[in-house]
Amino acid sequence: MRGRRRELETLDRLLRDIQDGRSRVLVLRGEAGAGKTALLDYLVDQARTGRVVTAAGVEPETELAYSALQQVCAPLLGHLDRLPDPQRDALATAFGLSAGRPPDALIVGLAVLGLLAEAAADRPLLCVVDDAQWLDRMSEVVLTFVARRLDAESVALVFAAREAFNGLPELPVAGLPDADARALLDSVLPGLVDARVRDRILAETRGNPLALLELPRDRTPAELAFGFGTPTATPLQDRVEEGFQRRIAALPADTRRLLLAAAVEPTGDVPLLWRAAAVLGIAPEAAVPAETAGLVELGARVRFRHPLVRAAAWHAADPAELRAVHAALAEVTDADQDPDRRAWHRAHAAVGPNEEVAAELERSADRALARGGRAAAAAFLERAAELTLDSGTRSARTLAAAQARFASGAFAQVPALLAAAELGPLDPAGQAAVERLRARVAFAVNTGRAAVPPLLATAARLAELDPAAARETFVSAIGAALNAGRFAGDDLRLAIDAATTATSGDNLRQAAGAAAAGDDPAGRVLAALIAWHGCGQAAAVPLFRAALDAITPDQDLDLLWMAGLFVHEVWDDERFLDLTERAVAFARAGRTLSLLPTALTFRGSALIYAGRFADSSDLLDEAEALARATGPSPHPAAAAILAAYRGRREPALELIDALTADAGAGGMGWLLGVAGYSRAVLFNGLGDYQAALAAATAATEHEDLAVVQWGLAELVEAAARSGDLAAAAKARDRLAERTAPADTPWARGTQALADALAGPAATTATSTVNPADAASPADAASPADAASPAAATVEDSYRRAVAEFAATRLDLPLARARLLYGEWLRRHDRRADAREQLRPAHDALATMGAEGFADRAGRELLATGETVRKRSSPGVRVELTPQEGQIARLAAAGRTNPEIGAVLFLSPRTVEWHLRKVFGKLGVTSRRELQSTPI
Repeated sequence: MRGRRRELETLDRLLRDIQDGRSRVLVLRGEAGAGKTALLDYLVDQARTGRVVTAAGVEPETELAYSALQQVCAPLLGHLDRLPDPQRDALATAFGLSAGRPPDALIVGLAVLGLLAEAAADRPLLCVVDDAQWLDRMSEVVLTFVARRLDAESVALVFAAREAFNGLPELPVAGLPDADARALLDSVLPGLVDARVRDRILAETRGNPLALLELPRDRTPAELAFGFGTPTATPLQDRVEEGFQRRIAALPADTRRLLLAAAVEPTGDVPLLWRAAAVLGIAPEAAVPAETAGLVELGARVRFRHPLVRAAAWHAADPAELRAVHAALAEVTDADQDPDRRAWHRAHAAVGPNEEVAAELERSADRALARGGRAAAAAFLERAAELTLDSGTRSARTLAAAQARFASGAFAQVPALLAAAELGPLDPAGQAAVERLRARVAFAVNTGRAAVPPLLATAARLAELDPAAARETFVSAIGAALNAGRFAGDDLRLAIDAATTATSGDNLRQAAGAAAAGDDPAGRVLAALIAWHGCGQAAAVPLFRAALDAITPDQDLDLLWMAGLFVHEVWDDERFLDLTERAVAFARAGRTLSLLPTALTFRGSALIYAGRFADSSDLLDEAEALARATGPSPHPAAAAILAAYRGRREPALELIDALTADAGAGGMGWLLGVAGYSRAVLFNGLGDYQAALAAATAATEHEDLAVVQWGLAELVEAAARSGDLAAAAKARDRLAERTAPADTPWARGTQALADALAGPAATTATSTVNPADAASPADAASPADAASPAAATVEDSYRRAVAEFAATRLDLPLARARLLYGEWLRRHDRRADAREQLRPAHDALATMGAEGFADRAGRELLATGETVRKRSSPGVRVELTPQEGQIARLAAAGRTNPEIGAVLFLSPRTVEWHLRKVFGKLGVTSRRELQSTPI
C-alpha cells in the first residue's frame, strides 16, 4: 500500500458509507500491474463487519454466459426465496437451476439487485469484481445495470478494470509517486545499481508497482550495472507478461503443463485441477516449483500471482500442448453438472472436424439461449460450425450463430457470418432467413436513407423465397425512407413502387384498396402506405385503421413504431393511449424488457397530449436509464416535444438543437420535422409568434407522416397571431385534407380550432391587423362588430373545438382550445365569458406544467380583471426529485414497495427509503394521506 493514501482514504470512506445505509459503486481503473488487485485485497480485509463476495473476469470465460455473475450470486442464493416469483424464476433459469422461458437481461438485473438488497438487509454487503475487462457479456450487462440502480441498500459494488467501465464512477489508479517508486524498486534490486540505470527503470515503468517488482527480476548483473536491456517500444504490459513467460519457461516441463492447466481451467477448482493433472500424468509435486517461484498458490482455490501470469502461461503454450490440456479438462469435467464447460473444452481439444463435439456445442447453445445468453450461444454455434464437415449443416449452424449475434446486439459481426452461411447449400427457407436477417441488420444499424437501397434489394430477393418476410422488409425500407424525410430524395417513391410491383401477386394492390381480412400485420401496414402515397389521405385512412386493428403489442413489436405514426394519421386518441399502455404493460410483464425503452418512449409521447407531463417525464427518464444499460438510447423526439410544451426556453432549445444535430448526422429528415414542430410549440407558448411561424413553416415544408399535421396546427396559430392570414388560411386548408377523412373528435376539434383562428374559408388575402394583437380576422373587428356573421362563425368554431376536445382523453389540446377561445372573447370585450374559458385553461395548463401557455392564460385573466396566483410548476413537484415523484405517484395508486421497485427497477429497500423522504417533505404519515395529496 506504499504511496496509496488517497486511494485508501477513498476505500475507507466507501466502507463507512455502506455502514451508514448508503450504497456505493466504484471502478478502480488502471493499467495492468498498477495495484488494483492489491487495493481490492485491502478493501476486503477492512470489511470486517460485513458480508463479502468476490468474483473475477477470466479471459477464457468471456463467451460463457453469466459465468462471472454466478460467482457473485452463488454465496447469496440462500436469499433467493425472498424475491418475487418472476425475478426468482428468471435468475434460476439464467443460472441453469431450473427450466423456464429465456429471461431478459433486465429482469435478471432486477433479480440480482433484489438479491443483493436482501443479502444486505442485516449487514452491509461488499461485492468485489476484479478484471472486469474480461467479464462475459451477460455478466457485464447485468452488473452494470445493478450498479446504476443501487441507492440505499448498504451495498458496495467495486470493480477493477484496465479501461473506463461503462461510465460508472471511477478511481484512477496511477503509478506510484517517485519517492515511493524508488523505495519499492530498491527493495528488489540486488546489490548496488548505477543511479542512471535506476532512473531509467523508474522512467520506463512509470511507477507501475508490478513492473517495478518484476522487470528487474530476470536481468543479469551486467544488464543492471551497464544498462537496463535494449531500448524497446513494446508496451509495458507486454514486457511484464514476457517476463513472466521467461520465468515459466525456466520451470520443469510438468510444472509448465500444470500451470497451463490451471490457467485454462477458469473456476479455480483445485480438486478438478488435480484430476486433470492425473490424466496428463503429472504428479502433485510438480506444483512446488511454480509455488516457490511465487507464480501461483494452490490452496482452497487456484490463485495466480497476477492475471498476467495466467495470460503468460496461456499465450505461450504450444497449440498441441494446449489441446492436450483442454482434452484432460474435458475428461474430468462432469457432463451432467457442467455440460457447457465440458463441451467448450472438447471443442478446443478437437484437431479437425468432429460432428460429435459440434452436436454437443449445439446443445450447449440451446441451453445458453434458454438462459438468455445469446452471445454465448453464438460463440458455441460458431465453434460448432468450424467443427462441422457437412456443408449444409455447417451453413445452418453458421446462420443460427448469425441470428444469435443479432439477438445479442452484435450487429457488426452478423454480415460476415451470413456470408459464410451462404457458402454452403441453403434451402429456400434458409436463404430467406439469410436475406431477412441481412435486412434487419441494415435497418438496425441505420434507419435513415442509407438503409433504403440494401433493404429494397433484400426485399426483392425475398419476394420469391418468403412473401411474408418480403412484406416486412418492404415496410422497413419504406420506414427508412420516411425517416429520411426531406433527405430521402426519390427513395420513398422508389420503395413504394418496388413494394407494389414485387408484391402484386400477394393481392397487395387489392389490399391497398380494401385491406382484405386475413392479411398479416406487415401486409396491412404496407397496403396502407401504398394507398397513402399513391391515392392520398382519404383513401389511406381506412387502411391505417385496418393496420392498427392487426397490430398487437405482444406480437408485432417490430411494427410498434409504425403504429405510433398511424394513430396520428387517423386521429384516434383512445387507440393512442390504449395501445401505448398495452405496449408498456407487455414489455414489463412479458419479459421483453430490452424493448421497454421504445415502449416507454411511445407511451411518454401519448401522455404529453393527455396533459400528464410529470408521468411522461418519468417514463422518458426511465427509458433513457434503461437504454444506457442495454444499448443505444431512443432518439430524444418525445423529450424535445415535452420540453417545448413545458415552455422553459433555454432547456427546451438545448434539447431541440440536439435533436436537430442528431437528425442531420443520421440523415433523419423526419426528426427535423419534429424539431421544427417543437420550436413552433415552444414559441407559440411564449407568445413569440414570428419565431413560431418560421419554425412551423419549416416543419411543414415536407410531408412527414404524422408530423406534418402537428406542424400545420401550430402554423395556423402562429400565422394568425402574426397577422399573416393568407398563410393561416393555406395551412388551415391543408390541415382539412387530413382531418376530414378521419372524422374523429380529435380531428374535428383540431380542424374547428384552425377554422376559428384562420377565419371564414373564403379569407385568403393578407391582412393589416397588428401582429401584436391579432388572433384571427374576426379579432380585427370592433366590440360593436362582435355579433357580426363573421364573428358568430368564428365563435361557433371555437365552441365546437372545445366540445370536440372535451369528448377526447386529451387534456392538452382541450386546455389550449379554451385558452385561444378565451383570448378571442377577451379581445371582443366579453370579459365574463372570457373568464369562463380562461380559468379552466389556466388551471389545467399550470397543473400539467405547460408554463408558457399557462402564463399566456394568466396574462389574459389579469386583463379581464381577475387576480391570478402564479404557479411555477405543477402540484408539489418543486419539492420532490423526479424519482421521488414517480415513487409517490405509484404509492398513491396503491402499489406495494416490491411492485414499485419492479416498475422503476429499484430494490424495495430503496423504494422504502425514498418514501420516508417523500412523507417528510409532504408532511404526511401514511399512504392513505398520500392519496389525497396533489403530486
